[in-house]
Amino acid sequence: MIKENELSSKIIGAAIEIHRILGPGLLESTYEECLCRELNLNGLSFERQKSLPIKYKGIYLDCGYRLDLVVENCVIVELKSVETCSQFIKLSF
Repeated sequence: MIKENELSSKIIGAAIEIHRILGPGLLESTYEECLCRELNLNGLSFERQKSLPIKYKGIYLDCGYRLDLVVENCVIVELKSVETCSQFIKLSF
């Protein structure tokens, strides 16, 4: 199995490649589709839109939480799309 640091480097590299080619401002679903293609090209396994139930009083409830991607059953990737990086920085504070 690939180590976490190497795995995260591959994921970040794939995201940078997509951003380099497509730039900002597209729909999140577009970036997700492209990232899945890049992960395939890098030989990485992943699950898309994986359900994340919550445990409440001993039972698991599906409350609609979805993980965008789970790569190699190890790293959770949550995609966000904004028009510019400065917009994201403003929104994150």
